[in-house]
Amino acid sequence: MVVSLAVAAMVVSMMQTLLVPILGVIQSALHTSASAVSWVNTATLLSAAVFTPLLGRLGDQHGRKRVLVAVTVALLAGSLLAALTHSLPLLIVARVLQGSATAIFPLALAVLRREISHDRLPGAMALVSGMLGIGSGLALVLTGLLTQGADADYRRVFWLSVGLAAVTLAAVVLWVPADRDGPGGRTDVLGAVTFSGFLVLLLLAVSKGQEWGWSTGTTIGCFVAAAVLAVAWWAAESRVREPMIDLPTFVLRTVLNTNVAGLLVGFVMFAQFIALSFLAQIPPSLAGYGFGASTLRASVVYLLPGTAFSLVGAPVGGALVKRYGPRLVLGLSGVLGVLGSGWLAAAHGTTASVIAASVVNGTAISFAYAAMPALIVTGVPPEKTGIANGINSISRSAGSAIGSAVIATLMAAKTLHGLPPGVPPLPAESQFTLTFLLGAAAWLLVVLVAVAGLPATSAAAAGIHRSSAQGSPDSRVGAGG
Repeated sequence: MVVSLAVAAMVVSMMQTLLVPILGVIQSALHTSASAVSWVNTATLLSAAVFTPLLGRLGDQHGRKRVLVAVTVALLAGSLLAALTHSLPLLIVARVLQGSATAIFPLALAVLRREISHDRLPGAMALVSGMLGIGSGLALVLTGLLTQGADADYRRVFWLSVGLAAVTLAAVVLWVPADRDGPGGRTDVLGAVTFSGFLVLLLLAVSKGQEWGWSTGTTIGCFVAAAVLAVAWWAAESRVREPMIDLPTFVLRTVLNTNVAGLLVGFVMFAQFIALSFLAQIPPSLAGYGFGASTLRASVVYLLPGTAFSLVGAPVGGALVKRYGPRLVLGLSGVLGVLGSGWLAAAHGTTASVIAASVVNGTAISFAYAAMPALIVTGVPPEKTGIANGINSISRSAGSAIGSAVIATLMAAKTLHGLPPGVPPLPAESQFTLTFLLGAAAWLLVVLVAVAGLPATSAAAAGIHRSSAQGSPDSRVGAGG
């Protein structure tokens, strides 16, 4: 069961980065503009924002396996549609279906909490969570392998996702235990609509702000409308008997600060994925820096080592969480991240240095992913595990969107002069240094969150045991912060 859920989590994360290296290929194949094809990625992000908290809550109420199967079917349907269509609008619809699969991760953690004994739970959660970082990097490598050559067909990537979705569906159906009677309850429609609208408008403004212009009416209007809906959601949830997100739980010290950490980790992971891929492909003969690598070589040589160490670091992080508690492991991840990102900022001129720093960063990401679900689980009652981890997933997605927007802004802010005619603008090397320094600053904030924002706890196993065994919400509030 744990392996099945780990594979499902890996497939979810692959869907988010699978198309990053080949948007240009899709643009050429569909004869569309760069602005239009960017919606292929944006649609997935917005779909995740809408469906992850809603489906996490539905799983808490009506059965995790039932919702897991339904979401995996949607992932398979979206992958098939994307592999078969030659239409950009239908491809965007397919990506919306694939984006809904982001809900698999919080649902998987909720299943683990229900089925795994407290002494094995930290390791199991660390393995499933660690697959997120692994899948993100692995997707870039597989995309490079499948689209190499002059006649590259991007649909091969979607046929890969069809196969992965089919394997995931079979594993969930066969090996995830059937649901026992859950708490049930009514779906908070108003809360779902206002919260989803707030997230969509916020992430839309963040992800498209560079393209639209940060000072345009469209971007500012999205930010303002998001703020209005956030207030409306808060007011609605304060008055509903069975809210989608229980506000007293949402603002607990442990839960709130873990979500802040999730935002920061999502930011630095996605920003550095894109920055390293871009840096590796810049021709040194034109820019005076970079490595002139192909998409495939950039993925295999410069991104895969960090991903591989994420795989190794996931079980190690789980063992550390079990022995020392998630707070210490989150702090350790931040220290490693500061070291890795600072290393990249100071020395990104050689392949060996970039790979070594990426390995340190990959370990930092795997440790952070191991710690955050354990922190969430110790802070909420069992019946709210799905929605709480769903919000943490959204915080990481929001961080990724911010990271993508920051990278786009930085790369366009300062470019090289004197390039030959016909060569697209290339960013100055200082922009990469600034990106890696921002990553180090984000990791430093993760350390501060762990040290000052989270309460000192005993080993995670003890905390998880308390949160699973005790029945009163009040007792869990005390355990969470």
